[in-house]
Amino acid sequence: MRERLAQREPDPRHAPKELIAAELAAARDRSLAYTDLEDDLLVRQHSPLMSPLVWDLAHVGNYEELWVLREAGGITPLRPEIDDIYDAFKHPRKNRPALPLLGPAEARRYISGVRGRVLDVLDAVDLEDPDPLRAGGFVFGLVVQHEHQHDETMLATLQLSREPGLIRDGELPPGRVPSAVGAGAPSREVFVPSGPFTMGTDTLPWAYDNERPAHLVNLPGYWLDRWPVSNGDYAAFVADGGYGDRRWWRPEGWEWVSAKGIHAPLFWTRNGDGWWRDRFGRMEPVPSDEPVQHVSWYEADAYARWAGKRLPTEAEWEKACGGRTFPWGDAEPRADQANLGHRAARPAPVGAYPAGAGPYGAEQLIGDVWEWTSSWFQPYPGFRSFPYAEYSEVFFGETYRVLRGGSWATHPTAARTTFRNWDYPIRRQIFAGFRCARGAR
Repeated sequence: MRERLAQREPDPRHAPKELIAAELAAARDRSLAYTDLEDDLLVRQHSPLMSPLVWDLAHVGNYEELWVLREAGGITPLRPEIDDIYDAFKHPRKNRPALPLLGPAEARRYISGVRGRVLDVLDAVDLEDPDPLRAGGFVFGLVVQHEHQHDETMLATLQLSREPGLIRDGELPPGRVPSAVGAGAPSREVFVPSGPFTMGTDTLPWAYDNERPAHLVNLPGYWLDRWPVSNGDYAAFVADGGYGDRRWWRPEGWEWVSAKGIHAPLFWTRNGDGWWRDRFGRMEPVPSDEPVQHVSWYEADAYARWAGKRLPTEAEWEKACGGRTFPWGDAEPRADQANLGHRAARPAPVGAYPAGAGPYGAEQLIGDVWEWTSSWFQPYPGFRSFPYAEYSEVFFGETYRVLRGGSWATHPTAARTTFRNWDYPIRRQIFAGFRCARGAR
């Protein structure tokens, strides 16, 4: 998208608005593509963990109406009677099918009508307005990222549906086998030296409140896995009886896997001597060289203990990126640097993106799989809620663990080294994996 815009050489006086309009269109194209399905698939709840797809479709439009039209544009509400239905904080996902949801056709008409008015607001707004909602187009970045996050949620829902043929796949570059040894073979770990670094941001215009403010963090030196843990590495943990050995599990994690009878990542099935997986309704052998995904925080933590390591803190993860917007620098992601934006419906093999390495040598920090860290989701020193407490503040505490980096399903607009995701430590339907760390001694 950005490359096409650059080729058009837009008038620099209007380039920011052109770019915002293009980002809005890209997000909407994804939403419509993932919901271009039979009505039954849209209104059905495929898992109590997720909303019906038709709820997500109308929700992104209602969110856009609330923030761009009403808050930034001062426009009279279009459909105030549906605000309660699409309030994500009032209704747990498992209860949403019982709500009087807009049907697929009505939802599409609604979000189309909202979008037309949003573009009118964009045309009229002053991006240099000191109001923090309008300054730099923050409110448009808010809704663009929000929609892309729901698009990733839609992909997780479609994976849970186990319906074949709904999601496109694609080609990815080959990896570099991490077990390779000899001259020129990359080591499996990189060293990050001790010292201070700036965590978070004060400058990225579309960064969320939980990424702010920038602050100094001083860390001792540590070793970090060069790549995310692969399916092959994780299968060794399974084969060694990792799920049946409580030594590797925290008490609450052991209670969880025991009660649920969990013995492998979600969507894995034993087939003879090997493992197969269900990927968007297609059964296939588990590729040993891809990063493992669909594992919970408890599973990641247990593997790390089994391997004689630990999960990195989110500060350690971010420091490995070198204080840049992306590990490789501040330039937008190229196709040879990261697997983002649903290029293919799976992670790329480990070692596929050496051009995307951070300054200390860690690779695939951005894209492929969200990476669990050991950190609880907590505010940074000096945190200020904006534009509403329910985005971040209400989730702070020792309930949610932080994930970093984005997955293959994450759009580049919502991927950066300061971006913080969070979820319950039992969640496995998200496209999450991990890498390990250990102290310098």
